Amino acid sequence: MTFNVQGFNMQRYFVTPEQFGELTVVLRGEDAHHMVKVMRMKSGDEVIVTDGVSREARVALKELTPSEVTAEVVEELPMDREPLWQVTVAQGLPKGDKMELVIQKGTELGAAAFLPFQSERMVVQYDARKEAKRLERWSRIVKEAAEQSHRSRLPAVHEVHSWKQLIAAVADYDLALFCYEAEGHGPSGASGLGDRIRQARESGVLKEGEPHSVLLVVGPEGGFSAREAEEIQGAGAMAAGLGRRILRAETAGLAGLAALMYESGEMGGR
Repeated sequence: MTFNVQGFNMQRYFVTPEQFGELTVVLRGEDAHHMVKVMRMKSGDEVIVTDGVSREARVALKELTPSEVTAEVVEELPMDREPLWQVTVAQGLPKGDKMELVIQKGTELGAAAFLPFQSERMVVQYDARKEAKRLERWSRIVKEAAEQSHRSRLPAVHEVHSWKQLIAAVADYDLALFCYEAEGHGPSGASGLGDRIRQARESGVLKEGEPHSVLLVVGPEGGFSAREAEEIQGAGAMAAGLGRRILRAETAGLAGLAALMYESGEMGGR
């Protein structure tokens, strides 16, 4: 397999730090099966392996079975594919499989984490008994999307939060923004997301060239109630509009995330 300097032409796999030895890496389970049965790889082929913490390497496959693949480290690589701003997308639980779309595309765009939450106007009926299975599926989607988009780290997927838990989490971030459809008509006269970023820069909350943690809060299909808007602003979040059109729940978070990636310089912005 021809090696591209940036590794764009190679398959990428995430492993645990324990699987990463000094000179070798062992891949098991679904990863090994994917290599042998799906990709039809053979000894000598090269892939990129990362532990999502501190090591990333180009490795050459040596011994392959459908259950375990042993590879030899050829070259250590820099873990330099992560955005400067660590953005957590807090998404009000949408109906159907829309959360899966948010997680998949958000991972590709560069989200650092996803935080699903319950709110007053959500349409879906939350079932706590199904949460473990749902989190497992969401984590699998993150892994697949991170490998496809060549991320250096896996975004975290938090357990579903209550509204009160979300409000309490606002203080954990350098900047919290909540996408509010009542742009210019909300309790504080919501401005555009770009305006809020500019204000945060002018006030010193965001500093050029420095890493920051950002919480982007997006409502479900029914949006936020006036009470919720007041409560989350009282906790320190800033209302931000995403234009003069009404976006679907699964579109708003991705649009806001893309805007933040641009503003951070990830896509050529400031």
